[in-house]
Amino acid sequence: MVKVAIFDYGAGNIFSLKNSLEKNSAEVDVITSFDNVNNYSGILFPGVGNFDPAVRSIRDYSKIDFKDYVKDKIPVLGICLGMEMFFEKSEEGNEKGLSVMEGEVTVLPNTMKVPHMGWNSIEIKRSSRILEGIKNGSWVYFVHSYRIKPKNEDIVVANSDYGIKIPSVIEKENFFGTQFHPEKSGAIGSIMINNFLRECKK
Repeated sequence: MVKVAIFDYGAGNIFSLKNSLEKNSAEVDVITSFDNVNNYSGILFPGVGNFDPAVRSIRDYSKIDFKDYVKDKIPVLGICLGMEMFFEKSEEGNEKGLSVMEGEVTVLPNTMKVPHMGWNSIEIKRSSRILEGIKNGSWVYFVHSYRIKPKNEDIVVANSDYGIKIPSVIEKENFFGTQFHPEKSGAIGSIMINNFLRECKK
């Protein structure tokens, strides 16, 4: 059984994510710092909370730096806000992001309904470890008001159409991100969770 950790920003209910992981045969701890000895095969940043307090909880409340903790060895899955924090900055707040990827996060245009909430399909651009077994055009569940703008578009492996093109899945080395919520996306989301856990076992 693979052991993973969900980082809790103290912002809300992460039960559905924990439940989804456990249904896919993972042992799950909920952590609030990176101070303990690293015995996890994967880390997940959930999609609940606000940018500034979430970033501060990761960066300021641990003696060990997040980047040093995971290095290039531990797979990290960022969901919605969790993915947005991978970048350098966000229009949602003033804090610097984790900067494991170059780019920024911008608010969705006010010409459309915000937040983008509900089911939408993904357009797969290229093969991806986290999308293995997922068909192009599969439907997943979104709840967000922001979108990422990566400096390097090569990290985007799937987009979604919401009047504008929204990067919906990214992958770079041991970092994976989804703008949608796999834990709320039924069977398709379960495949993605299982794919991430498979990466954690390697």
